[in-house]
Amino acid sequence: MVDEEILTLTKKLVSIRSVNGTEGEREIGLFLEAYLRSFPYFQQHPDNVIAPKLKEDPLGRRNVLALLIGEKDDNPRTVILHGHMDTVGMEGYNALEPYATDPDKLEESLRHTKLPEAAAADLESGNFLFGRGSCDMKSGDAVWLILLKRFSEHPELFSGNTILSLNPVEENMHTGMIEALPAFLKWKEQYHLKLVAALNNDFTSPLYPGDLKKTIYTGIGGKLLPCFYIQGKETHVGQCFEGFDASWLAAELVRRIQLSMDFEDTCGGETACPPSVLKLKDLKTWYNVQTAKEALVYFNYFVHDAPVNVITEKLLAAAKDAFRSVLSSLNREYRRFTEKNHEMFQEKQYDVTVLSYDELVRICRQNVSDGDSLDQTVHGIIAGQKQKGIDLRETPVEAVRYLLAKVNLTQPVIVLYYAPPYCPHSTLKEDNEAVMRCIQEAAAETEEETGDSFRFKRFYPSLSDSSYLKIDDDQTSVDCLKRNFPGLEELYPLPIDLIQKLNVPAVNIGCYGADAHKWTERVNIPYTFGTLPKLEERMIQKLLDQGQEMGR
Repeated sequence: MVDEEILTLTKKLVSIRSVNGTEGEREIGLFLEAYLRSFPYFQQHPDNVIAPKLKEDPLGRRNVLALLIGEKDDNPRTVILHGHMDTVGMEGYNALEPYATDPDKLEESLRHTKLPEAAAADLESGNFLFGRGSCDMKSGDAVWLILLKRFSEHPELFSGNTILSLNPVEENMHTGMIEALPAFLKWKEQYHLKLVAALNNDFTSPLYPGDLKKTIYTGIGGKLLPCFYIQGKETHVGQCFEGFDASWLAAELVRRIQLSMDFEDTCGGETACPPSVLKLKDLKTWYNVQTAKEALVYFNYFVHDAPVNVITEKLLAAAKDAFRSVLSSLNREYRRFTEKNHEMFQEKQYDVTVLSYDELVRICRQNVSDGDSLDQTVHGIIAGQKQKGIDLRETPVEAVRYLLAKVNLTQPVIVLYYAPPYCPHSTLKEDNEAVMRCIQEAAAETEEETGDSFRFKRFYPSLSDSSYLKIDDDQTSVDCLKRNFPGLEELYPLPIDLIQKLNVPAVNIGCYGADAHKWTERVNIPYTFGTLPKLEERMIQKLLDQGQEMGR
């Protein structure tokens, strides 16, 4: 049976155009805060709803958090329920864009629009709600809000506690969740809470055509953003073999790394997608007939379990291979050119110089007397670049240039560094067996009641705010990341120590639909507004009832 209250609230949330990076993110935050404050419980406990604005945010976006303290007994066990309030943009809707956030009008318009076969079948079934944010993930937010509302109506019957966290800026930098972490810690210490688990309601989809099972993810994959700054040797195109083209080297890096399964990360039988190039460009600022002296390329790198230090060594080895390959090709083509022109061939020789950012800094320290001054200078350079509005991925370039000049390293070189965002990975492990048992029991009971079928996988396949609740990387891995992440505190002030202190195992249950981020985005009505609330209410109750075995 469809829960009409949740369905109605979903349509209301969808109607608020909270596209990431727009004022709509502020507007939906204001709505959510007002909605929560309308609950009688929170009218009696107004301090248990907070909506802190994000730091230095020109749009005035805010987190919206609420704490429900059960009054049945003195139970410190607490479950975090979280979701994001922002969506991606309206690209792809074209003429339907005015109706993208009005599910009823959109459905009517779609009936006169040529749709992909699967979307057309879902529209005809009447079992799907279409609209931007319907699946990713305002229906999931609505489920949390209504469950919290119902729990709060009888706090005297509720044992344990829940924290609801609805956050902006999930679709790119995860700033909302990151800035919510101190509030979790404050409430944890103020009320002596034991944070036993975090449940996310972000979207889930079929894994293949015809797949009817619903997937529960007992962890979240991570992400690194490795960047390669390349310094070559420029030359006029009329003397093209006299230089070492940075663009060529960048292209060779892409050829070796792009979608290469040599860089996949497998854990527990699940394999992450291989790296994908996100940007490739030379750093020339105007047209000329000179080959590129500098280039930049960076990749999305999904992580399930591999330590950062291991990944770093693999990337450095790939960069060295790319360097050797380009040098070999340069000399091969130069030989052919000289033979054609009956000229003398003289091999071009360059040292294969590939450094991590950490190695470059250490070389500089060996060559300067005041290491603190070096740190201050680099910090000032990065802060200045950020203030100019340089993209955060490219902000460290000027610092790398400075360090190379400091040690007079003028020959071709590749420098590897990491840039924002960094998303930690985690999954349920042996010390989380009680959490897993609660989830499995809730799923089994729901299967018996509704006939739905569930599977369990370790890693949610999309980037998620859940990454910032627990870190599985050991300290060696974390330290490697910090050393190779220029301006971490300035560019991406991630409270790693706080995440490690909270250490909350995260699970994604999720609303269920299809085509998130596409113009055919839609959510399944019978499951999301029927089965899902029952499943999650069971899950929450079990986690709170059995939490003494897993308290933090």
